[in-house]
Amino acid sequence: MHPRSVFKSLSTASSASRALHLAILLAVVAPARLSAQDESPDEGPETAATASDSDLPLAPADRVDVAPVVRDEEIGARLTRIFEATRWYDDPTAEVREGVVFLAGRTADEEYRQWAGDLARKTEGVVAVVNRIEVQATDPWDFSDVNAELAHLARASLRSMPFFILGVIVLLIAWSLSSLARRLLRQLLHSRVKSRLLREVAARTLSLLVFLLGLYFVLRISGLTRLAASVIGGTGIVGLVLGIAFRDITENFLASLFLSLQQPFRVGDLVEVTETTGYVQRLTSRTTVLMTLDGTQVQVPNSVVFKNSIRNYTSNPKRREDFVIGIGYDDDIPNAQEVALQVLADHPAVLADPEPWVLVDKLGASTVNLRVYFWIDGSQHSWLKVRSSVIRLLKLALQRAGVSMPDEARELIFPQGVPVRMLSDTPSGENGHPPRACKDHPDEEVTTRAEASLKSEAEEIREQADRAWTPDSGENLLATDQ
Repeated sequence: MHPRSVFKSLSTASSASRALHLAILLAVVAPARLSAQDESPDEGPETAATASDSDLPLAPADRVDVAPVVRDEEIGARLTRIFEATRWYDDPTAEVREGVVFLAGRTADEEYRQWAGDLARKTEGVVAVVNRIEVQATDPWDFSDVNAELAHLARASLRSMPFFILGVIVLLIAWSLSSLARRLLRQLLHSRVKSRLLREVAARTLSLLVFLLGLYFVLRISGLTRLAASVIGGTGIVGLVLGIAFRDITENFLASLFLSLQQPFRVGDLVEVTETTGYVQRLTSRTTVLMTLDGTQVQVPNSVVFKNSIRNYTSNPKRREDFVIGIGYDDDIPNAQEVALQVLADHPAVLADPEPWVLVDKLGASTVNLRVYFWIDGSQHSWLKVRSSVIRLLKLALQRAGVSMPDEARELIFPQGVPVRMLSDTPSGENGHPPRACKDHPDEEVTTRAEASLKSEAEEIREQADRAWTPDSGENLLATDQ
């Protein structure tokens, strides 16, 4: 019987009969419904909807609970145990009411407080979090963190002790090998390279490379591979930076290296550099020390010496000197030349080879200028003294030969006139005539007391330089090896 027909019959029956019919209907319909559900348990939602009411569709469920919802007490207890396990909090509590977590307690760091709130929000069943954990101010006299850090460092030091011992051993071996390499290279280059500075630079460079190789191995053993690569790669960068920062010092050092290799002068040589003339005392890694002819010590930077012209008067002991002497237009020029050549030939300090010259230089306003060239041995004689002696003797010889030596023409006005006297009335020895010959005349001597001796003053200046104070600016790179 269909349920709708049953409900229609119930509407027309009496109260008693309606109650009886309703009881019978429930007794009949309920077992039939249960049996229908038991017979088709695998029917989908569409079948069930059709069986119940085809005119009313079923709305999909918003949430399907697979497991029972966690109770608030369990959430609070779980969070409290987690906080206690971290040992970051004092008296931690987590109270949960209707999914809202109320956190309480104390901690020493704001990050720990934030971490507790984040952990509670990620817990299942939590709707909101009220974080009441207090951050305590750090006690300045609390050394617990310091003690913990020291303990950590102690443990780390003990763990790294084997690497440290191995690194020290490798560094000692590298240091020994670098010293050995430096000595071997010095001995190898001793007979092949004359420059002491070049030998020292090459030896120290090899020693540094060997030591850096050992340091690289130590860093690799310690696990610091990137640092090892930075040390090796940074060596060139550091050298470049130092070269730019100390450009002048580096330039002087490189100049001293090339000067010691080329050796354009030696100790005791008379040289001229940038209008400074003096005897070389020493060559250091920074400067060249000169003792000038007036006894002044001058330090010339090696970069200046290397980049400028160097006049070495001692490398070739023969030195040529010259001076100009004027004779009158009426005098015999070849005769004057012969007189001058004879004076040069008789002088003990003038060399015969190369031969001296007496050449006509130019025609002056009132004189014919002769230029006299002669050579001396600079290692034995002073060119200043010899030059003075030759000029003095040549003047005397020309006077005796009757050669006049007038000075420059001048215009003089005499308002009262000029008295005229015959030359024959002039006493001998005046107005250009040769004086009386006398063996005791000082002009006849090769050297006078004013000129001292003709000996070179190089030895005297060298002795003064040895007695003078010399700045300790490094090893003398010109010193010969014993």
